[in-house]
Amino acid sequence: MSTKVTAEDCPIIALDRFIQATRDSGYKGTASAVSELIDNSLQASADEIQVLLAEVDGDFPVDVKVIDNGCGMDPFTLRQALRFGGSSRFGDRSGLGRYGMGLPNSSLSQASRVTVYTWQKLGATRKGKRSTPEEVYSSYLDVDEIASGALSQVPVPHKVSEVPPQCVGPSGTVVHWERCDRLDNRRIATLAKKLSLELGKRFRHYIWEGVRIEVNGELVKAIDPLFLRGERKGAELFGEALTYEIAIDPLDKSKGTSVVSVRFSELPVHEWQALSNEEKRDLGITKGAGVSIVRAGREVDYGWFFIEKRRENYDDWWRCEVRFEPALDEAFGITHTKQQVRPRGYLLEALTPDIEQNARTLNSRARKTHLDSKSQERFDDVEKLAGERDKRLTPLPGKGDAASKDLLGELKKKTPALRAKKQASGTRYKISEGPIDSMEFFKPIYDGDWLVVRINPEHPFYKRLYGRLVDSDKPEDKAMREKLELFLLAAARAEVAIKGVQNREAIEKFRTEWSNALATFLEA
Repeated sequence: MSTKVTAEDCPIIALDRFIQATRDSGYKGTASAVSELIDNSLQASADEIQVLLAEVDGDFPVDVKVIDNGCGMDPFTLRQALRFGGSSRFGDRSGLGRYGMGLPNSSLSQASRVTVYTWQKLGATRKGKRSTPEEVYSSYLDVDEIASGALSQVPVPHKVSEVPPQCVGPSGTVVHWERCDRLDNRRIATLAKKLSLELGKRFRHYIWEGVRIEVNGELVKAIDPLFLRGERKGAELFGEALTYEIAIDPLDKSKGTSVVSVRFSELPVHEWQALSNEEKRDLGITKGAGVSIVRAGREVDYGWFFIEKRRENYDDWWRCEVRFEPALDEAFGITHTKQQVRPRGYLLEALTPDIEQNARTLNSRARKTHLDSKSQERFDDVEKLAGERDKRLTPLPGKGDAASKDLLGELKKKTPALRAKKQASGTRYKISEGPIDSMEFFKPIYDGDWLVVRINPEHPFYKRLYGRLVDSDKPEDKAMREKLELFLLAAARAEVAIKGVQNREAIEKFRTEWSNALATFLEA
């Protein structure tokens, strides 16, 4: 005997099971879920957003509140906002929100109950220095009630009789998570620290534009993964920004195009490579290689995108940012949680060649800089010895020539040690390898404080003798190399001392002729 099934007997959604399943969908953690609420606040034109973490009694010791001064909601809009897919902005590509899943989905991914309080410009009463709204409406969702069948619809918003203390100002919204059974951490201090870091990075562009975000009263500071702004500033832009006109729908040209902007930054290897491993890790340098994907001013993902080469340690020393607008959500494969991208083939085809090329170039530059800096370390003992014994000699002139200062200025950009504060007395010594305009083996550069000896690795003497000593691991070869370096420092010092008296051109000509003769005698 068959049982008749009516439409009422078989709803499309098994609500009790859906609500349990949706709690496990999509969110990487608490910061991602809170970011959804901040998206809603920004969409509501808020410029002040507070995240409050409070200790409460019970099995779940932390409650979370997100408070904003946005435009608030009327009762109808509030009820729609608590529906899955019920946003009044569904499909809207003009801002951060689009799918209408953010408020209910993010909230219930972290807590088993969410209560929303909202108010608009309906008049306010003054209590001391605070403006308390006259009409605050509230509604909620509760996982346990939904799972038991006690709650099958979003409760009709009601006007609250006792206004929560966080409801201040002419308009705004408070989202309160209760029974938070899925937060990343149960300790408030740990959770607050992680939230501040994540929110500072994801919403950095909004913070720079004046939006104020706080976590438990502490201002969230913008964190720039490109190291171009803020406390971690130190990198430089690499090349010009790249822009691409990408079809919104490759199959329908009538929908037009939207712009993707790509920029790269290069971290200062010379300055930062001497940092300790802990300092590099705290700054986000170590294992921080990647591309920041920014949608409508908000970071939605960070990873190894649009690059086919294998990630290496040298890639920690550059960064990339790709910015686009919601019109290209399909091209980037944006999900409703806005926390990851899956670029489509036509987007990969457009962006990958240039990003890949820049990635390889920056990797090569970082590698070369590291090797150059490594080579500088071998001079440390000789430079220190010369500096200590310089005090026994007649002091050099107090000023260098203009040409030397210009050359030294260029070297200082690449050599942090040369930017050290001037010492009280005595000459400081530095040996540097690099090309020289002429074919001289070495060239002294003096600015009144530093005496730099520039060694030319293209000279035959370098290739046939000095370079072999550099490459050797034998103790006797190291000792010979250091004596040769002291020989060069002494020759350079003598030249600078005589230049300060007379016959500058003659001295320079002597060095040039000596270098040429040396090269000629050493030719194979």
